[in-house]
Amino acid sequence: QVQLVESGGGLLQAGGSLRLSCAASGRIFGSHRVGWFRQAPGQEREFVAHITWSGGHAEYALSVKGRFTISRDNAKNTVYLQMNSLKPEDTAVYYCGVSSNFDNLMNSQTYDYWGQGTQVTVSS
Repeated sequence: QVQLVESGGGLLQAGGSLRLSCAASGRIFGSHRVGWFRQAPGQEREFVAHITWSGGHAEYALSVKGRFTISRDNAKNTVYLQMNSLKPEDTAVYYCGVSSNFDNLMNSQTYDYWGQGTQVTVSS
């Protein structure tokens, strides 16, 4: 079992920055992938970024590439999502998930565990 707790969301103006945190506990291993997804009202959960828990290899959605950075601190069992140059269309509930799979990591159904989410609202 893996437990995930997201934090760091908030309300801010376009152009601002936020850093989200995903604290993990339980049976998490170096081969696990941690992903950030987001879900706006009435829309499906959308891939944002993922990273390997140990190796640091990361991938991003085109819509956030160059603005968002995913990173991890193994000592703190925490994965971060640094979000810069935020836009109103980034408004969503942001979730982190953990997957034991090696591919199809942009698909939310690949993930085995999820946190409760944290709300990010960007005003224009």
